[in-house]
Amino acid sequence: MAENIYDKAINYIDRYHMINDKDTVIAGVSGGADSVCMLHILWRLSKVRPFRLLAVHVDHGIRAESAADAAYVEKLCGELGIPFYLHKADMNGYAAANKLSAEEAGRQIRYEAFDEVRRQQDPDRPVKIAVAHNANDRAETMLFHLFRGSGIRGLASIRPVRESVIRPILCLERAQIERYLMQHGLAFCHDSTNEADDYRRNRIRHHILPYAEAEICHGAVGHMSDLADILSEAEEYLTKQAVQIYGVCVEESGFETPAPSRTPAGEAAVSAAEKSLCIACKRLLAEDAAIYKRVLLLCLERFCPHRKDITGRHIAELVTLMADTGSKELSLPYGITARKEYDRLFLYRERPDGSDAAGAAGEPSDEYPVRPPAQICVPQTGTFTFTLLENNGAFQQIEQNIPENRYTKWFDYDKITTALLLRTREKGDYLTIDAALHTKSVKQYMINEKIPEKQRDRMYLLADGPHIMWIPGYRISQGYKVDESTKRILQVQLRGGKYVGTDRSIAQ
Repeated sequence: MAENIYDKAINYIDRYHMINDKDTVIAGVSGGADSVCMLHILWRLSKVRPFRLLAVHVDHGIRAESAADAAYVEKLCGELGIPFYLHKADMNGYAAANKLSAEEAGRQIRYEAFDEVRRQQDPDRPVKIAVAHNANDRAETMLFHLFRGSGIRGLASIRPVRESVIRPILCLERAQIERYLMQHGLAFCHDSTNEADDYRRNRIRHHILPYAEAEICHGAVGHMSDLADILSEAEEYLTKQAVQIYGVCVEESGFETPAPSRTPAGEAAVSAAEKSLCIACKRLLAEDAAIYKRVLLLCLERFCPHRKDITGRHIAELVTLMADTGSKELSLPYGITARKEYDRLFLYRERPDGSDAAGAAGEPSDEYPVRPPAQICVPQTGTFTFTLLENNGAFQQIEQNIPENRYTKWFDYDKITTALLLRTREKGDYLTIDAALHTKSVKQYMINEKIPEKQRDRMYLLADGPHIMWIPGYRISQGYKVDESTKRILQVQLRGGKYVGTDRSIAQ
């Protein structure tokens, strides 16, 4: 029977590719039944596979018997020939200083200990962190999330692998673990905090799961573990689909980290106020609800450090906002504001001074005089480069690409009548819209193009007096087009950053 339990664990390790040759595996060993079982199984495996096994014990400083637990784990590691590392901490003090629950503080302390040991290892060997969650832990977590309200990710519960963290005995039930220890003559420590009902998770452990096993369905824990595997696969697939749609429907501004290939709860997210997202509403809502809701959750995760205050209600409110007509705003947790304008939804965090991220950091001027050749950097807009060219035969080849390029434009320099400026819009600004030199006000043009209202006053325009030569990212005025009589050509290029949500790092 013991060998069957060992084989089951090894098959599970192999199924999820937890350990490869040349890995360094750091096992978290509390001295309890679960961690002693895991350590012994990994020790046996290390005798037949070429990976290095280490053990870390964390003394949280909250129980009188903690020193004895540490001594036992050290003795066991000595008997097995496993390098042992001891990490001492004041969990209660850490929790108070960081305003955390005891459970969260303990978790953070443990992973800090793992990281400390990780940094001491050979950087050329991949490092895995092995923790001793079992099938009962998984079932308890599933029920805990179900009772609190959760989606598929929460119901999938504890995953076998999360980045470098592996759970080699997640397939084993607590009874199997205790049987394995007994048959191998392995002692273990008892944690008195696991016996009390002070923690909600312990109440599920002591009352709900035993009742389910005895009175509803024998084997309930195993069935729930199988379901968690199925839900994990579904979650992984749906997340991949959502990430693809995110790339199509969401434009980022100001983020230094790449768009998510995955955004696990609990990982640090971007928090600076100048970050913003622009979502194409109709395009996103054309997807199935299971996908567009996930995309919205990915968007919110770009601003917040964790999911715990983001609920289904917030996602439903965003969906309603996207489907509504007109311009509206919605306040969300972590100071996030959602603003709907035309067919675009903007997400940003309010600044302390009351301005928003759809503006930008820095103090740009209202106008910049242009005397070509010149290069002008406009904060939060990009760098404009002005170059004078002679209209010779070589330009005819360039001219063929003019209609396709949104951020490089050419103008008849000699048609400019006043001082050339880069500036924000003013009352009376207009464009020439056709060869007959009919005009349209810039205000009306921006309304027709559905440029968000709060963006309009921040856009920099190339102006010849009230005559606007170019609205970057949109159109140029017909009155300055290059023709056969043009002698000098003004070439204007815009590079870098975003402009009304459009990436110009590469000319389009």
